[in-house]
Amino acid sequence: MGKPASNIIPSHIAVIMDGNGRWAKSKGLPRSKGHEAGVKSLQEFIKYAGKLGIKYITIYAFSSENWLRPESEVKTLMNLLRKYLKSELKTAQKNEVRYRFIGDLFRLDADIRDLIRDIETLTKDKQGLTLNIALSYGGKDEIVTAARALATEVKEGRLTPDAINEETFASKLLTYPAPYPDLLIRTSGEQRISNFLLWQLAYTEMVFVDTLWPDFSAKDLDFAINEFQNRKRRFGKIED
Repeated sequence: MGKPASNIIPSHIAVIMDGNGRWAKSKGLPRSKGHEAGVKSLQEFIKYAGKLGIKYITIYAFSSENWLRPESEVKTLMNLLRKYLKSELKTAQKNEVRYRFIGDLFRLDADIRDLIRDIETLTKDKQGLTLNIALSYGGKDEIVTAARALATEVKEGRLTPDAINEETFASKLLTYPAPYPDLLIRTSGEQRISNFLLWQLAYTEMVFVDTLWPDFSAKDLDFAINEFQNRKRRFGKIED
């Protein structure tokens, strides 16, 4: 297996980064070390994806359900998020990555929201890869919020019910205007989408790999893209 053919590289890849805790446990380390290793893996992943010409990446960094984890682990994750954002803010001028953050961000501490605002502002005009980071995110919540926004427009007379279609609904989703993901990758052997991008993944090709996220490498991404390239995407139709 070589590098994937450049003419059919997926435009948008969604990633469920799973296995940090299991990676740490397998090495006799605290879970926090697994999350730290996961951040390093993410940074390498973004660099390589950019070289391949991928235009959009959406990563599941912290779900709405993750708030239910032990308070000590949530605190560790939030501190790691602070460290990551500060690091990316320092290096953002050196690359062409545009950062967008999606989810119920008001649940995050004010200083984290300030860092998010700063990095989004600093990178808003970047022309390279767009990185959507899903934080405090849930797919069901996203759909409900989109429906509520459309209902408000109808109530205020700015939209008629007949004008609501897939396109108008999609315009209210947090990932808009990014195209729907072509490929979803989930690591660590789990095979479910866990309330991630429920609307957007309707016709996304899914690749599940056994590799734990901290060990995910360029070869793993090559494998996933090669799998994608071997799929026949019919979108409910039949082949000619």
